[in-house]
Formats: sequence, structure tokens, C-alpha cells
Amino acid sequence: MLLSVLESEEELRGAPGARRSTGGFLKKLRIGIIDIVSQGPTRALYARIMNASLASIMPQVIGVWCKEEGHEVAFVCYTGFEDLLTELPDNVDVVFIGAFTEAAHTAYALSNLFRGRGAITVIGGPHARCYPEDAARYFDYVLGFTDKGTLRDVLRDCSQHRPAGVHLAASQQPRTLPGVRERWQFIDPTLRKAPLLKMVPMLGSLGCPYTCAFCIDSTVPYQAMDFEVLREDLRFLLTKFKRPLVAWHDPNFGVRFDDSLDMIEDAVPSGSIDFVAESSLSLLSEPHLKRLKRNSFKGVLPGIESWFALGDKSKTGALLGMAKVRQVSEHVNMILRYIPYIQTNFVLGLDTDEGPEPFELTKRFLDMTPGAFPAYSLLSAFGRAAPLNLDYQRSNRVLPFPFHFLNNNGAMNVKPANYSWRTLYDHIIGLTEYSFSTRAIFRRFLATEGVTARWLNLVRAVSTEGFGRARYYREIRHRLDTDPQFPPYFEQESSVLPQFYKNIVRQDLGPLMEWLPEGALYHDPNAYLKSERSKDVVVLV
Repeated sequence: MLLSVLESEEELRGAPGARRSTGGFLKKLRIGIIDIVSQGPTRALYARIMNASLASIMPQVIGVWCKEEGHEVAFVCYTGFEDLLTELPDNVDVVFIGAFTEAAHTAYALSNLFRGRGAITVIGGPHARCYPEDAARYFDYVLGFTDKGTLRDVLRDCSQHRPAGVHLAASQQPRTLPGVRERWQFIDPTLRKAPLLKMVPMLGSLGCPYTCAFCIDSTVPYQAMDFEVLREDLRFLLTKFKRPLVAWHDPNFGVRFDDSLDMIEDAVPSGSIDFVAESSLSLLSEPHLKRLKRNSFKGVLPGIESWFALGDKSKTGALLGMAKVRQVSEHVNMILRYIPYIQTNFVLGLDTDEGPEPFELTKRFLDMTPGAFPAYSLLSAFGRAAPLNLDYQRSNRVLPFPFHFLNNNGAMNVKPANYSWRTLYDHIIGLTEYSFSTRAIFRRFLATEGVTARWLNLVRAVSTEGFGRARYYREIRHRLDTDPQFPPYFEQESSVLPQFYKNIVRQDLGPLMEWLPEGALYHDPNAYLKSERSKDVVVLV
């Protein structure tokens, strides 16, 4: 049994399977921590420039907490350019792996590898929160919300749980987290891998006040982090960089706008640190933009999502269709007068969309707003990420695409409500090609201020996000017509995964494919629904 159900330290010392010294005290553990940024080996230009700056915060937090508990820690941020089989320690007692769902198969392979060496394995991060039932097949511990108490439970129990791992979660997100100064021992070696942009990850808040039905943060209560810690972290960064670049990892930066900017202005001189943040259009009013510019915010990533829904988030109220396009375009062009880089986020295939109009409206938006870089996500249901996913599962609309393709563009795992697959991909291809045509790239280049912003847009367009994605979508569309395995799988008439997808996983995982557990390409897409239904079962005596 775990510490959470034990009642005393005496019971803990007698618990079977725990790692202990001969004197009965907890043993000093050798702990490995792997933050997976890349699904597998890569040589993509954009990945070379950006991946080291996309490191997650919680694996670093786990590292700090493990050291505070007196254990040895070896930390690796996997960006796709390391040889994991030589960089990873092979004599660890426990391995913590942080992974998004798109990297689940990489995580599963690593767990299998380290289990073979005698280690206990633990997974945390978005995949563990979204798919705990599946992750428990391959890990000893699966962590949801994780605070220091949850971590202590794992380290004190520290035993094999097989064939099914144990799912642990705190009741809420931690109230405080180690800051940049404490995490620097893990941040510094990671950023040394970045050739150009070196973005330091920080969190000003957790959760989100908006309730977008498809978002994992929509059900997490909003809370601000300790502003005193943030203030000291910003001052600390000025001792490490001539001009630091901070990436706020908040789901929605600036909810407490004045408090956040007061903290920044009190901490460091104006313009001494550059910032990028994900924020909603509703928070980016002109007075706010003026203040952001004074404090050297260089990039924002607002969500537009849809022309027919989510008006509160984009500050468009009841406006729909072309009326919303005009207002949002005017707003984004205003933002570009103050902040040089803006990425506008859209979700394609929502149930509110029908016919060619949503795609044509986005093209008109790009014509009217040439400086915006469009980021498109295919509608995806990530397990337990949002209550809306239960509706998709009840309607039998969730396809069992392997996790490897659930990165918002590799596959749409929700059967569209108002499109055939062929028609939907025709529209997606048309929009992607329009967005990254020579004309669009050139107009975006001219409409963007600043060397870094211009060249980042260019690299993204000609690399995997632009040209590469259009090429991939054309291949999917072609196979819907020519590959006999595709239509039955997409129409849920067959559960046989097309060989095309198997080949991609094998190629992307590279040497790690050898350790991918048998059956890991398959998961139950309705596990969330089945779990909820099981709670409704009443046992009659």
C-alpha cells in the first residue's frame, strides 16, 4: 500500500517493496528525470532552433523536490538531437518521465527499457492526466496533479506495481512551485542546447477563467503564483543573461493584468527582459498593449479558435462569421502596432463549423491581417482532458489513432459532425496551402517588424509547420482515395491501423522502437467514458 493510506512512519518502514537501507531509514535514491520535448530523433530546422526552448517546467520542479528530499538526480531534456541510449544513466532506481500525448510512445519505450534494467518508472504531464488508464499499463506510477506530498508518496513506496501501475493525484495544483533560481541547475544545461533563441520558462499562474470545452485547463481553477518568487526570479535572470527572454507558460497570461505588470515593473528596469506569452484577445486592449510594449513583450499567442463560437475569449461577443473576422482582424492589426510577433490559434473541424465558409473566412482574415502567423489545430479529444470528450465518446465519434499522431495535426481523432473526411481534408489542404503560399509568406515577412520575428515566421512556414504539414495533409487525402486500409479505419468500420501510420511511428522512434511494448500502438478511445459509467454502478446486497 502507498503512504497515502498508511497511518504511521512505523507502518511505512514495514511496507513491502520499499527501497531502504539496512538501518531501516529511507535509502538515498538515484533518480533519472526525462523531459520529452521531441517524439523521437529529428533534424528539422525549426526543431533545431526551438526545441530546447520548449522545455517543460514540472520535470524541473520534480528535480528540485527530489534533491530537497536528499536524492541524487540526473536530468535530461530530450530535444530530438540527443542519443538517449548513451545520455541516459543506466543505474538509476527511479525514472520520472514528463510527456505530452504525442510523445507517449517514446515514454512507453523508455519505461520498458528502464524497467528491464530494474528501475521503477513514473510518468507525469499532460498524457498522464489525459490517459491514466493506458499509461498505467506501462508505468509503476501515473501522476495527475502533483505536489510535494504526492512525490513523497512515490519515493517512500518506491516499489513495482505491475501489471497495472498506481494512479496518484493531489486534490489540486500546487500552491507554490520552485522558481527559476532553484530550477536553474536544470534550465541552464537545457538552454545550452539552443543555438539562437533561449527562452526561460516561467509560470505566473495556473488554470484559466475561460471554459473552452475542448481545453485541458478549462476545468482547472485559476490561481496566481507567488509574485515575490517571480520578482526574485526576474532579477536573478539579469545576472545570467545580458537580455533574457522569458516565455510565460500560463494557460492565459495577464488575467490579473495590473498585478502581473506591477510585479514585472517593480522587479526589473523597463525593457531589460523580453517576454512572450499566451493570452486571450479579451485581455489585449490598447491600454494593456501600451503597457506590454513598455515592458518589452515581443510575442503573444491569442486564441481565436472559431468564427462561429467562443466570442468571450476573443472579445467579440455575439458577433459571428464575417462580422467577427472584421473585428478580430482590426484587433490583431492593432496588436501588431505594439507587439512585433503574434500567432493566432484556430481549431479546425469544430461542430459549429459547416461547409467551406469557416475556411474561406480564415483566408479573408489572413488577407486583412498579413502580419499574423496562423496556427491550426485539428479538433482532438485527449482522453480526460475535457468533459466535452465524454460527449464525443458517448456518440462513438472518437477514433483510436495512436497517441503518436495526437499532436493537433497528425490526426483528427474526432469524426467530424458536418463534413465527410475527404471534404474536410480538401478544405484543410486549401487553407494550409493558402496560408503558406509564396504570396502569403512574402506579405507576412513585410508586415512583421523585427529581424527575429520575421525570420522565425519564415522558418516556420518553410519547415514542418507550413510546407511540411501541407505535404502531409495531401498524402492523407490521397490515401483516402487509394489506400484500402484508410476508409474503413476513418469510418470506424475497422480497427486495423493502416500500415502507413505504423511506418511513421517506426521511423520517428528510431532506435527506441526496439523497446516499444507490444500492443502500445493501440488504446481504448472510450476509457474515460467507461470509467465514468463504472462510478454509476450500484452493488445490491
